[in-house]
Amino acid sequence: MPPVNQKTLKKDVTVQGTALHTGNKVTLTLKPAAPDTGYVFKRVDLPDEPTVPVHIDGVKTTERATTLGEGNVKIHTVEHVLASLRGNGIDNAVIELDANEAPIGDGSGSLFVNAIAEAGIEEQEAKVSFYELREPVCVEGKDGAHMAAWPSDTFQVTCTNANHTGSHTQFLHWKEDTAHFSRDLGRARTFVFHEEVQPLLDKGLIKGGSLDNAIVIKGDSIISKEPLRYPDEFVRHKIFDIVGDLTLFPKRLKAHIVASKPSHGLNVELAKAIWKQYRNYLSQLMPVENIPSGEGGLDINGVMKILPHRYPFLMVDRILGFDGENKAVGQKSVTINEPFFQGHFPGHPVMPGVLQVEAMAQVASILMLRQAENAGRLGYFMSVDKAKFRRPVMPGDVLHIEVELTKSRSKIGKARGQCLVNGQVVSEAEMVFALIDG
Repeated sequence: MPPVNQKTLKKDVTVQGTALHTGNKVTLTLKPAAPDTGYVFKRVDLPDEPTVPVHIDGVKTTERATTLGEGNVKIHTVEHVLASLRGNGIDNAVIELDANEAPIGDGSGSLFVNAIAEAGIEEQEAKVSFYELREPVCVEGKDGAHMAAWPSDTFQVTCTNANHTGSHTQFLHWKEDTAHFSRDLGRARTFVFHEEVQPLLDKGLIKGGSLDNAIVIKGDSIISKEPLRYPDEFVRHKIFDIVGDLTLFPKRLKAHIVASKPSHGLNVELAKAIWKQYRNYLSQLMPVENIPSGEGGLDINGVMKILPHRYPFLMVDRILGFDGENKAVGQKSVTINEPFFQGHFPGHPVMPGVLQVEAMAQVASILMLRQAENAGRLGYFMSVDKAKFRRPVMPGDVLHIEVELTKSRSKIGKARGQCLVNGQVVSEAEMVFALIDG
C-alpha cells in the first residue's frame, strides 16, 4: 500500500445541541490542526482553556459512553465525534466545546459527519502512521461478550450484536471505506432497552435522553420517532462505536476486529491490549539494546548509542542512574578543552547557560527514548520556560544533571531539569519537546 497523507479540516465548523448524559446545552467546534496533532479536546468554558488529548491512557469511565480526562478536566461521550472524524479519514483536529460532554444530536454521527462535509477535508504534507497488528489480541467481558483483533492489511470489523433478551440479534461485516462511511455507519442511531432506562436515570445518566436521540427496544417492539434507517441499524451503531473507541489507540490500525456483544468497556479493553502489544513491538525495534529498565546507569558508549548528538554538541558523559520511569541523573565533566571556551569569555571561561539547558534536554531525551512508545523518535525543542542561571560553571566543575519528565504522551514531552555543582543548583529550566519519528 503506497504512503497516505494525513488530513485535517479545511475550516472551522460549529454545531450545537444537548448532551446525552449530563443534559447540558453545548456548543462544539471542530477546527483544523497541524500534522501529527491527532485529536485534542479543548474546554473553552474553563480558565486557561485546558486540553485533553485523545489517548488510551486518558480513559476515565466507560459506562454507556467513553469519558476522557486530564487531571480534573473531563470530556464525556467522546466516541461519536471521534468515530465521525476517523471514519471520514481525518487525522488531526482540535475539538473545542463549552461544556463537559459532546452533543448527542439525533443519537447517530449525523451531526458531526454533516459538519465535516460542510468544513471540507484538506490533505497535509505529513504521512499517516499505521500500525499493522502483529499477532491476534483477544479480550473477554461478561455473559459471553468478547472481542478479538486479527492481523490484516486493512481495517475492518465483523460484529454480532446479541443481547440479553435474545431478540434483535444482528450481524454485519464492514470494511473501512472513508468515501462511504457516512452512508454506511454515520446515520445509525444509539439504542437502549426499556428495562435499562430507569436504572440509568437512577445513576444520574441519560438526563438528556429522549426519543429524539435514541431508539428504545421494549420486548419485540421498537419505539422510535421514525422508522429504522437500516434493517440492521443496531449492529451498525455498534460498529460505529467501535470505530470511535479505537481512535484511543494513537495510530491508524490495520486489523480485523471480530466482536460479539461489544460495549464501550470492552472496546476500550481491546484498545488497551493493542496498545500493550504495540509498546512491546516498539521495544523490540529499539536501536539501543542496553537502555536499563531498572536503576542502572549508562556509560558514554551507552549514551552515544541513544543520542544522535556528537562532538562538539554531546553534553552528557554518562547517566548515573534512573529513578523509576520519569527521573534520571546525568553527569558532565567540564574541562578547559571544551570547544566553546575558545570564544566564550576566553580570559574567564564560563560554560554558557544555553549549553547547560542543552545538557538537561539530552538527559530528558534519554528518558523519553526509554519509553517503548517513543522508540525511533527524536525530541525537538518547542519551548524553554522558567530558565534560571544561579552561578557560573567553570572548567574543573562536574555538572550533575537531574531531570524529571512531567509529561510524555502522544506527540508532546515536557520535562523539568536542574544542573548542580557540588550539590548547589547552578541552573534550572522547564522544557517542552515535539516528538517526531526519526
